[in-house]
Amino acid sequence: VNSSDKVLIVGPSWVGDMVMAHALFQSVHSNFLPTPEIHVVAPPWSKPVLARMPEVSRVIELPVEHGKLAFTTRLQLGRRLRSESYKQAIILPRSLKSALVPFFARVPIRTGFRGECRFGLVNDIRPFDKNVLDQTVKRFFALGVDVDDKEREQIPRPRLKVSSENLARLKVKFGLDEEIAVALMPGAAFGPAKQWPLEYYADLASRLAAAGVNVWVLGSNKERVLGLELTRLADHSKVRNFCGKTSLGDAIDLLGTALVAVGN
Repeated sequence: VNSSDKVLIVGPSWVGDMVMAHALFQSVHSNFLPTPEIHVVAPPWSKPVLARMPEVSRVIELPVEHGKLAFTTRLQLGRRLRSESYKQAIILPRSLKSALVPFFARVPIRTGFRGECRFGLVNDIRPFDKNVLDQTVKRFFALGVDVDDKEREQIPRPRLKVSSENLARLKVKFGLDEEIAVALMPGAAFGPAKQWPLEYYADLASRLAAAGVNVWVLGSNKERVLGLELTRLADHSKVRNFCGKTSLGDAIDLLGTALVAVGN
């Protein structure tokens, strides 16, 4: 890829995966001089996360429900993106549908792993070895490295930008002090299968609060009941439930000031 070219990246569909994708964004951003523009195709909910990644120049919303083909929507978006003249696309998901937008956008180099019969849609196919690429962040990062590069650089850690202005607003809104805080995130997208038992979270929260540590329970409105139950079980004024009371951007800022975060 020429250093002056725009790079189109098809992002993942989950919050944790999008955060881990920042390792790739940092690599692409730093390994080409002058710095290329990085455009990310992503679900609408992810905009607050991507907005905290300074390497991302543009977020292109793909308003499609997770798991849906939505062929016409992807076709129309790809056609609209043809004028951007991307020289390479990096496709993080391994599904067939995720490769459609770069194909319809006529991006000449479309990089991705072997997946669901994507031959033709992906023309820079990278081998997928689960033993070598045993973590999601390693898989994302590998797609931004030359296939012949045996001396791969160290994977950078995701680092989201915190808004000091928004954090100050949150402290006033919720009456937060400057004492040490620990964030707990008891929710999980797939429910109990990937979820630490709520009783364990409550026990941890109770122990922390007894030691004088503030505990913030974070999550979306879907986790509101979980948060209420956790605070009830912990039964301490220092354990506060913010589930459903903050935006995704707010949660990023609160996590940025927390000493430790515990999640699933």
